[in-house]
Amino acid sequence: MYISTKAIVSNSEMIKNYKACREKAEDLGKIFVLKNNQPDAVLFSITEYERLSVLIEYLESLEEKDLTKIVESLKNKEIGKSAPLTI
Repeated sequence: MYISTKAIVSNSEMIKNYKACREKAEDLGKIFVLKNNQPDAVLFSITEYERLSVLIEYLESLEEKDLTKIVESLKNKEIGKSAPLTI
């Protein structure tokens, strides 16, 4: 997964400047919060959260065999390339 350095904030920055971090998450879709230079949390904009929620609900509605096909398809794709998944 590619993470832009623009989307990374420190835990202390998040505590001190929550409003600015929230606005950054809105602009970028999500930001990654580091604590002691290690990933600690992700702050999603509500738009990104809703988009992901729809995808999760769809995946939860699929049968096991269909999920297996999707997982196998993802394993065979090159990282960073996006292509439509087929079921």
